[in-house]
Amino acid sequence: MTWNIHGTFNLNRRFDLKRVVELIKRVDPDVVALQEVDSRGLQEGHDDPFDALRDAVGDHGIGAKSIVTADGGYGQILISRFPLRNPEIRDISFGEFEPRRAIRAMAETPLGNLCVIATHLGLSIRERRQQTRTLLEMIGQATPFVVLGDFNDWFWPNSVRSVLARVLPGRSHHRTFPSWYPMLRLDRVYVRPLDALIRTWTDPEARNVSDHLPVIAELRLR
Repeated sequence: MTWNIHGTFNLNRRFDLKRVVELIKRVDPDVVALQEVDSRGLQEGHDDPFDALRDAVGDHGIGAKSIVTADGGYGQILISRFPLRNPEIRDISFGEFEPRRAIRAMAETPLGNLCVIATHLGLSIRERRQQTRTLLEMIGQATPFVVLGDFNDWFWPNSVRSVLARVLPGRSHHRTFPSWYPMLRLDRVYVRPLDALIRTWTDPEARNVSDHLPVIAELRLR
């Protein structure tokens, strides 16, 4: 599962992570990537969302804070019910644009190892193209492999999805943004090999919590 929970701050003004956690638990994913997790400016008595989400959703988590200030951090987290081995947090920032990160790890599932990259790409075309080249380097030859996140990608020629689809042929196609009237396919799941991807879907109830819809994928591991 991948989900940009940014709307928590607009649609959920009291910063109550309960609704975020409830939706994730209803899906009950083995692995989930969450973007735009923000612990900055929390009121006294509120739990750090990086810790709260990891503890509520899975047994293992890797947080990547791309922005760190005196009052907290902002970034993403990869959470799993299975151990995450060989973690790597890669700085994929481009020029003077907003800092970005990619998290790579190997989930040790009962059915075998699954390599995972969770990421959140930039807003400009040049930025995303450079970041995609870095993702290809991180993917390498490992199989099975999943790359998931918010790719901010809606431009087709030389787009992220046209490049990643060459090496990760299984992918989702859902419109996820804005959640109340989805038009853009920003949030995606890419899978290798193709026959590992059984189905994908989204959850329209997320429109009450975030401005992005989540994408969920069911995989078959040999």
